[in-house]
Amino acid sequence: MLTSPAAFPNKSDVFVVCLRWLLRKVGGAVFVLWAVATAIFFAIRMIPGDPAEAIMGGPGSQASPEALAAARAQYGLDLPLHVQYFSQLRRLATGDMGTSYSLKSPVSEVLVELVPSTLTLAVLALLVAWTMALLLAVVSTRSGAVGSSVASGLEIVSAAVPHFWLASVLIMVFSTLLGWLPPVSTSTPAGLVLPVATLALPLAGFLGQVMRDTMGEAQRSAFALSARARGESEIGVLLRHSLRHAALPGIALSGWALGSLLSGAVVVESIFARPGLGRSLLSAVTSRDIPLVTGVALLSSAAYIVIMALSDIAERIADPRIATQ
Repeated sequence: MLTSPAAFPNKSDVFVVCLRWLLRKVGGAVFVLWAVATAIFFAIRMIPGDPAEAIMGGPGSQASPEALAAARAQYGLDLPLHVQYFSQLRRLATGDMGTSYSLKSPVSEVLVELVPSTLTLAVLALLVAWTMALLLAVVSTRSGAVGSSVASGLEIVSAAVPHFWLASVLIMVFSTLLGWLPPVSTSTPAGLVLPVATLALPLAGFLGQVMRDTMGEAQRSAFALSARARGESEIGVLLRHSLRHAALPGIALSGWALGSLLSGAVVVESIFARPGLGRSLLSAVTSRDIPLVTGVALLSSAAYIVIMALSDIAERIADPRIATQ
């Protein structure tokens, strides 16, 4: 039900609400980043093995005990654990993520090289998922009970499909049998199709379920009946009223969705041999590259926080009543 104009607070109240929202977001972001850095620090050290071996090139490097001791001293790995922990927190607070053990380069430079590839993959997958979800919602809403049941079945199957299984099927069909698309992700548009589809299809099924239910409720609502009574066509009601209401839950879920896509990129980039944050994170965990694991985890967490904040702002713009809550 729409709130009457008299119920809206004045500008000073809106400013206070926005300031509280901003302080909550900043405080929450600081806490989350600290928690992620702490969890990664202790989790990596629980993995069996010597980090000094990773610095020297792995267990197969046959490094001498003197060389391993020198590596531990150079990176501070010979210090007590709590000293290493607080030293890392101080470095991270100043923006220093350290040097990658395996790549021998500053982690910040490595991340700058990897971010565009993963971000392109995730954003394209989100756009494709949004488009498919909206089309499914519109078609199923206008095609009656049978169309809605078929769309619901497709959405459930799509949302339940694991990324690794879907990637294998797409490679077998479109690369091995038909030969239309490369099985390895390249910088060309054709090389992006299969990785984007692997990430987008499960997400489209999930978003489509939410949007279709909301669109159906909007089509049966009082404002839709009122619009029809004023002579507005079904297409007009759909485009001017129902789509807006169907988009609201999708916008609210987009922040979570993009975070989910970043985690799904670990699987997709590994299967399609695509350079990016996900593939590098898997390699860094395997080689106990502590600075790179910490850098990727913190960057992913920061991106997730920013995306959730932007999603919150977009939701408030789409429905101004939320801005006063």
